[in-house]
Amino acid sequence: MRNLIFFFYKYYTFILFFLLEFFSFFVLYQYNNYQKASFLNFTGGIASGFYESVNSTTNYFGLRNINDSLLSENARLRAQMLNAYYQSGFTQTSINDTVYKQQYSYISANVVNNSVTKRNNYITIDKGAMHGIEPDMGVISSNGVVGIITSVSKHFATIRSALNGNTKISCMVKKNNAFGSLEWNGDDPKFSSLKYVNKHVPITTEDEVVTSNYSTLFPQGIPVGKIYSHSLDAGDNFHVIKIELYTDFSTLKNVYVIKNILKTEQQILEGDLKGDN
Repeated sequence: MRNLIFFFYKYYTFILFFLLEFFSFFVLYQYNNYQKASFLNFTGGIASGFYESVNSTTNYFGLRNINDSLLSENARLRAQMLNAYYQSGFTQTSINDTVYKQQYSYISANVVNNSVTKRNNYITIDKGAMHGIEPDMGVISSNGVVGIITSVSKHFATIRSALNGNTKISCMVKKNNAFGSLEWNGDDPKFSSLKYVNKHVPITTEDEVVTSNYSTLFPQGIPVGKIYSHSLDAGDNFHVIKIELYTDFSTLKNVYVIKNILKTEQQILEGDLKGDN
């Protein structure tokens, strides 16, 4: 208490000056419309700028949650696309009697580790067995094919990237359904090769390449890339095709893991057929 009294005694001149100034400004702005309007505009601008800064900062720190929400929504929407279903009924010309059942579902994930400079590149994602991830699931991005799940732990999974010499993905040229195998030659991460396309198939630059229905990992029609260059040497049975990939692996952040609900049924049936041979 003594120190407080001493403080007021020491600075009473300044405090009195401050109080008189405050009272003067109060009287000035309270009874003069022009000054009052100017003051309100000034303080309103400051408050508006402050709240805008606070809102921008809050939105920035909320981007992660927004991004995760959008990924989940995209996964749900992809599962509703037509290529995520198989046709179990039939279609008549006069009556639309097609019945579809879902064949593919999607699980969104974030990339936590990635390589693009090695001969055999791998990607790690932040989803694992507890999220429904299993080995031998296809993986795509919003732009195109990414790779195939190889190993899974409880919370993480590794992807054998399309930029891996051991990765082979069944693809086709979209305009004529010519089948081939997407295989990386270990050179440029922006390009890959489409092999085993028969020489009798007409090929042109800029033709789009998509996944085929010969794979149990990917739905038909997932974008892969476009033909960058092609050649056919005399005596060869297959085109030499260079593909410019749609997926930019150097900036890959988010992916979707594809679950083929009917995969096991198909593999069991095909295994039985192989046993008959």
